[in-house]
Amino acid sequence: MENFIVSARKYRPATFETVVGQQHITGTLQNAIKNNQLAQAFLFCGPRGVGKTTCARILAKTINCTNLTPEQEACGTCESCISFQTGHSFNFHELDAASNNSVDDIRSLIEQVRIPPQAGKYKIYIIDEVHMLSANAFNAFLKTLEEPPSYAIFILATTEKHKILPTILSRCQIFDFNRIQVEDIANHLNKIATRENISVDSDGLHIIAQKADGGLRDALSMFDQIVSYTNKNLTYKAVIDNLNILDYDYYFKLVDFLSSGDVSQTLLLFNEVLNNGFDGNNFINGLASHFRNLLVGKDSQTLQLLEVSENIKQKYLAQSKLTDLSFILTALNLANQCDLIYKNSKNQRLQVELTLIKMCHIPSVIQLAQQPRATDLDQDKKKTPNKLESQEVEKSGSREVDSEKLKVESATINDLKDFLEQEDLQDLPDHLDVALPTEIPIQIPKTPSVNKPLSGSIKIQPLHTTKITSLIPSLTDLERVANGEEDKGPQYATGNEKQEFTEEQFLEFWKIYTQKAKDADKIHLYTLMNNDPILNGTEITVLVENLALESTLQDEKIELLNFLRTALKNFDLQIVSRRAENTQKKRIYTNKDKYSYLIEKNPQLEEMRKRFNLDINP
Repeated sequence: MENFIVSARKYRPATFETVVGQQHITGTLQNAIKNNQLAQAFLFCGPRGVGKTTCARILAKTINCTNLTPEQEACGTCESCISFQTGHSFNFHELDAASNNSVDDIRSLIEQVRIPPQAGKYKIYIIDEVHMLSANAFNAFLKTLEEPPSYAIFILATTEKHKILPTILSRCQIFDFNRIQVEDIANHLNKIATRENISVDSDGLHIIAQKADGGLRDALSMFDQIVSYTNKNLTYKAVIDNLNILDYDYYFKLVDFLSSGDVSQTLLLFNEVLNNGFDGNNFINGLASHFRNLLVGKDSQTLQLLEVSENIKQKYLAQSKLTDLSFILTALNLANQCDLIYKNSKNQRLQVELTLIKMCHIPSVIQLAQQPRATDLDQDKKKTPNKLESQEVEKSGSREVDSEKLKVESATINDLKDFLEQEDLQDLPDHLDVALPTEIPIQIPKTPSVNKPLSGSIKIQPLHTTKITSLIPSLTDLERVANGEEDKGPQYATGNEKQEFTEEQFLEFWKIYTQKAKDADKIHLYTLMNNDPILNGTEITVLVENLALESTLQDEKIELLNFLRTALKNFDLQIVSRRAENTQKKRIYTNKDKYSYLIEKNPQLEEMRKRFNLDINP
């Protein structure tokens, strides 16, 4: 019986042209041979199965060929090429550093380097897995690698470049091999199948290429395995069965169930996946990858990131058009969170099921977020033509509201909120917290009174409004994402109003902001604002006693101006600082300052504090 040769050996590239997916490497080497600019040492590094050793052997064969083609390829017919192909060449030496990594092995290699070639121009030494050499072996190899004979060329290959000494790296030309693209692997497998008269399915070849993760040798090994399993009839179904991969159809069906909020069918489908022998962690990772593909399918510019066959790509494009962007982003984040906590969960199946249930209720939350809010009713104020009519509307009472409708909507939201709380949505990260109101926040707008004082019409905002931004939208902010609006970050008040105000009005709001600084425990800002400001038209001069207070003013200047301009309705206001001289204002002492003063008066206080294990409030 004829001996079987695996495809990885039988179809191993013999020329630069047949190397798959490394054109940037092969082109450089061919130009170096053509221009006679060969380096004394090469270092080929990259993942496994991408062609490092293969390119090293092709280079060794080509540079000794006596009849090069115009494309700088070995002829394969000369004496040097024939001896190389049969393994009888005296000018080619290959050392496996994984098993020959001692100083004695390197010394033996150095002794061989001293002997010039009997036939041919160069002697080539390939050291595979060079990172396995010991430190002493590296040091013994340094001098020879730096100043080798003119006829000696060293080609080092490794998968872990970071383990090689910098002194070795500096003596080599380094070539980084890339992972081979899915499309290149699939095309190469298709060519082999044609030569071997094997019936193949393009979808199945793409699955093998994706599973290989950029390594052609791994892809060829899986190819041989599946061909034997299917008796030379490689189909998509046979590939996913043999490689234990979930079918794409499971995920397409699942997204349809999630989008329609069908919890029952979702859980039944997940149960079917588990019964087929698949792990829950692999399932949730595959679902995350599916949502990722739907996301990149939303934009024509990112379609090239879909590394699937044309048939599957069309399915992704069709489903991405029917799936809302807000749903995809939120579900993708939920899947990622489930993957992070899956291994530490006591009940892993329940963890996945809870995630799927939450995904089923995303459309309900999106619909709730898109409902008109109470602020939209403020637009009705524009319908009042003048102040007199406004007073008449105010006297006539508020608008009539359908009480039955409010009860129904309130009950619906309360039911949804109770359910989401039961499903442990409160444990989500901050940017995914669901904050639903306990009642419908509908307010009947009232027209302002004519003689209403200025201070009563201003709503005091906190000194700092922290807005958590994230690439993944929160469930309560899905309306903005669905409408395609961009997050512009913290918004500050802007406008062109120049309403006049009195000094009393200015001081009133100044005191309000001062009190807010005190409540927020901003001692430096409170001390700074206790100095009476000087108002000159729209210019506010603040007296500072030292550089620390001046720095505090610069940090708080934007927030303070934002507050004052909005409150006084004058956007010409500006704040400047001036160093105070001989000021009599006393600074605010903290609790620690006061305690230090008391210890100086009575040192026994410190002993008492330690005895009773007391702490000082900040």
